[in-house]
Amino acid sequence: MGGQLRVGQVLRYATGKDPKPSELGGYPNFYHVTHTPELARALLDAGINGIAKVRAPEGWRRPAILIRSSPWKAGSEQTPWHDVFDLDNGHVRYFGDHKLTTTVPPGTTTGNAALLDALTGHQGHTPEERANAVPLLLFRAVSRNGKVKGHVEFCGLGIIERAERLVQWGGSEHTTFTNYVYDIALLDLTVECDKVSWEWINSRRDKHVTHSKTLEHAPSAWREWVKHGNSALPRLRRRVARAKVTKVPDQRPKPETLEAQDLGLIYKYFDGRKHDFEAVASAVAARVLRGAGNSYVEGWLTRRSGDGGADFVSRLDIGYGLASTSLVVLGQAKCVKPDTLVTAEQIARVVARLRRGWIGVYVTTGAYSVPAQMEMLEDQYPIVLISGMDVARELRSMARDDHGGDLEACIEYILTGRETAVTNRRPEEILLQ
Repeated sequence: MGGQLRVGQVLRYATGKDPKPSELGGYPNFYHVTHTPELARALLDAGINGIAKVRAPEGWRRPAILIRSSPWKAGSEQTPWHDVFDLDNGHVRYFGDHKLTTTVPPGTTTGNAALLDALTGHQGHTPEERANAVPLLLFRAVSRNGKVKGHVEFCGLGIIERAERLVQWGGSEHTTFTNYVYDIALLDLTVECDKVSWEWINSRRDKHVTHSKTLEHAPSAWREWVKHGNSALPRLRRRVARAKVTKVPDQRPKPETLEAQDLGLIYKYFDGRKHDFEAVASAVAARVLRGAGNSYVEGWLTRRSGDGGADFVSRLDIGYGLASTSLVVLGQAKCVKPDTLVTAEQIARVVARLRRGWIGVYVTTGAYSVPAQMEMLEDQYPIVLISGMDVARELRSMARDDHGGDLEACIEYILTGRETAVTNRRPEEILLQ
């Protein structure tokens, strides 16, 4: 009954919806892998697809919610948002299904209602409550054979950490509308070799099986989460072991690509006015750190003289209520030729200014040398490195989201608020804001 979904696996999602062939065109057949005999098919036709609830012995239970992101639609009038899928660090930021043309109140659309209902279970205080929580199975559409439709990649098993109600732009006239966005933690599936067995979902679809009995087929990390709750998420979150050092060519855009053109434009824009780059560096750092689901507060830019090696100051907030803390973020911005390498000595100068409870962010249009990265790792520097390619990608994404893809307009918008944000305050004052 059913098969297995493996993280990173691409499946054929055909219009025929026939579960019989195990493969179609050389790819596993989605309908074969997710087949449950005599029950309705699991679907990915919408962005948020809840499998129908069943009345189990302890009460109603939704077997699973299948979520699909379609990157090729991102930035369109119908789908103006950009979902974030960071599989290496176990984080997904997913926008709900309320749109500019939606007439019902926010949170009552089919998809948002299902996810907000799931959030209640994901915040359950007892193992019994969490045993009935809804698994989120995440997919994203991928292009194959020049076609943007018909194939999906399985991205993992998720739990909603938080939901936020926000205002978005939409339509050709940039009219505002309200939607929900969800921060989702992807669970570590190492014990299962990065796989989720559909037998687990089948058991959850069986009305005769108790909530606790279905856990026998659940992944180990899910069972641990049911037992210990969200306090266990830091150790249960998916983390991909990667080589810590990034080679220089991998930090630079390939020649003649859009990213290379963007980086060249950014450097030329600030050539001769390097101090202005600090505002852009601060905005990029904010976007990078918020993209991991963190709460990040932008502070101010330092004055041209007397900054002591720091170009901008911000704050990173971790946790909630009493179980929280705030870190001072000290930022360094260096607009240099894209083929320039940042050295270990340059990074060390920033680190030397850090106090206990502070972290550094170094933003450059260049790249970081391998020795610089090695020293940072060996000495355990508390600093985030953002390369020129990262700068180009983040600014391009910001331009798509809010400026119709006009990169220069995006930069000029960032700079308009720069003067009022320039000050010579002490970095620790950011903790008082």
